[in-house]
Formats: sequence, C-alpha cells, structure tokens
Amino acid sequence: MKLFDTHCDALLKLQISKRLNRFNQANLLNYQNDPFLDTNLERLKQGEVAVQFFAIFVEPDLPDNEKWQHALEQVDFFYTDVLASPGVVHVKEWEQLHQLKEGEIGAVLTLEGADAFGNDLTKLRHLYRLGVLSIGLTWNNANLCADGVGDPRGAGLTVLGKEVVKLNNEQQVFTDVSHLSINGFWDVMELADFPFASHSNARALCDHVRNLYDEQIKAMFENNGLIHVVFNPPFIKVEGPTTISDLIKHIDHMCALGGVKQIGFGSDFDGIGQFVEGLNHAGEYQNLINELLKYYKEGEVRGFAYQNFLDHLPRK
Repeated sequence: MKLFDTHCDALLKLQISKRLNRFNQANLLNYQNDPFLDTNLERLKQGEVAVQFFAIFVEPDLPDNEKWQHALEQVDFFYTDVLASPGVVHVKEWEQLHQLKEGEIGAVLTLEGADAFGNDLTKLRHLYRLGVLSIGLTWNNANLCADGVGDPRGAGLTVLGKEVVKLNNEQQVFTDVSHLSINGFWDVMELADFPFASHSNARALCDHVRNLYDEQIKAMFENNGLIHVVFNPPFIKVEGPTTISDLIKHIDHMCALGGVKQIGFGSDFDGIGQFVEGLNHAGEYQNLINELLKYYKEGEVRGFAYQNFLDHLPRK
C-alpha cells in the first residue's frame, strides 16, 4: 500500500556528509542507496513511500549569520541529490499530489524552525518560492517567532511568529506545531488556517515533552488539523524495547479522540538514533501497514497511509 511520510532529516545528513568530507569526495553519501540514509531512494521504493517530506533543519547553536547559508545548502541538496534521482518529482503545489504517476515519488520541502530566516520575511518568501509547503516555527529552542517545547519559559508566539502564521495562511502552507511550546500551540490554534503536527504522539501514553496532550489533540481535530505519528521510541514508550504494536497504541488513542480521518505518518527517519522493532528505515514501512490491517479496516488504513492527508490539503 502506498503511503505518505511527512517528516525526515535526510537533507541534514547529506549536508553533514558534505561538510565532513569536503576533501574526500569518495566518502560522500549517495542518496540513491547509501545505508546510512534511512530514506534513501532505494528504501523509499521498497517501503512504497509515494510522497516524502524533507525538512530543512538548522542547528540552533549556529551563529546567526551562518544559519541562512546552512538552510540554502540543504535546499541545494534537495535539488541536486533528491530531485535528481530517477522518478522523484518536486511537489511545489498541493494539487500535484493528485497528479503523481505510478512509480513516481513526490518530494516535498519543509522547514523545521524559523531560525533559518530569523526576522527577515524576505528570506521566508524565498523559501515559499523554493517550494516549502510546511513550516514549523520552532525546533525545541526559543527563537524570534516563538518558544519551543525545550525552553523553560514556555512563551507563545511573538508578533513576528503571528505574522508568519498569517503568511502561511495566505500561501496555503501548513503551520507545524510538533515542536511548539504549549502556549505557542494554542496561539496557532487561534490563527492558523492549516494546523499540522508533522511528527507527534500522544502524551497520555508517553509523557514526553514532545508529545501532545489530549486537549491539544482534540483541538487539532476540531480545527481540521492533521496529526502524523512519529516513530522515535522515546516518544512512543517510556522504556524498554519498542514494537509496532506500541506505536499503534498511539493511533488507537487518537482514533478514540475522534481522529480516525485525520491521522497519518511522520517517521522522523534520519533524525532518530533509536528505532521501533521492524521499522528501522523507510524500506520496512509495509511492516506497519500489515500490522495495522490486522486491527483496522482497509479503508481506514489507507486513510492513515495517504488518503487522510489528501482529504485535508490546504485550500483557499
């Protein structure tokens, strides 16, 4: 069964490889089949991933005057490595998702954290033009737009952050809440036309700061938002080996809160160092699909896999 995955960090891995091996080109990662990449082209095909979102992520401890350059380098890898791969199609407008042919893989560019553009909205508009279709205002840290879940202050959106959400609305771009502080989350609920959690789980099942409380989950569903479950074991289970069944419990919980038609997958592959048993990379995605088919109707599983996303695309 084909599926969409709304979060991976392959671009950061490609960038790090290039920076570490600038004098030894033979050691560069090969996007086609390098085993170091959880979402390389070969594995996406094996896992029947029809659409993969690729995040631009800039380390928050970088000097401010270097962050934009780092972001552009990752965009460049998206164009030169990912999009240069056979059968990969750049999705710059949502309608293109309906136009993908059999065997093609849609590639979507996203931004994880506003650090890349700081307070420069001209840079943000450039990112829109380059094809960014989902923007998370923060990673775990605080920045000029909002506080992330890792900042003890826990403040909400700044005036700048609210302006970014309004621009996202105008551009039909998702505003991603996955790393936002709780106060920031509620600010987004008031402002965003297209709220989205690209990779988040249920805090009622695993009390991790990156997960969403039931009140947040219900608010997302009430506001036509999508929540895509993440495969990072610390966000799934407090301790011990993590199985696909443990991950499915988060889907079960969100379905019980009314979200059967608003749930999807956001693996966080290439951004995690621990793995669910049987979900070590994108090539093993069908293990999750097959397990879900034991408990849910085929139509519901297709919803989780891709149809729920298609049914909730940003539209004017």
